[in-house]
Amino acid sequence: MIKFLKLMIPVAITLICLSFANAAERSTFDRAAFDNAQNANKSVLVYVSAPWCPTCKAQKPIIEKLASNPKFKNLQIFDVDFDTSKDVLASFKVNKQSTLIVFKGKDETGRSTGDTSEKSLSDLLDKSL
Repeated sequence: MIKFLKLMIPVAITLICLSFANAAERSTFDRAAFDNAQNANKSVLVYVSAPWCPTCKAQKPIIEKLASNPKFKNLQIFDVDFDTSKDVLASFKVNKQSTLIVFKGKDETGRSTGDTSEKSLSDLLDKSL
């Protein structure tokens, strides 16, 4: 049993590392980081949500699942808090929580508000590739 565990621990560590390597990068919105991602022609998702929003709560696990898909491994996700980031909301012309905006580099390629369909959210993220 101990030999088996000694063999399995490195395998488990490798699998965990690979799963993180295939996941989109996620961070709180920062203007400089957002500008850098755009200048590097990256795929970007700006996700506007609020902790009290039921639609946002429904979107979150879908976005997390999609972000773990290897095809979105280069996607950079920026989380924007609807209640505390009014200047950011104004710059993106957002007036509702549960808004998702995708970019390919500096080009906005899609936008959605209030959508909780995995298929249509996947299609939206595809527009950033």
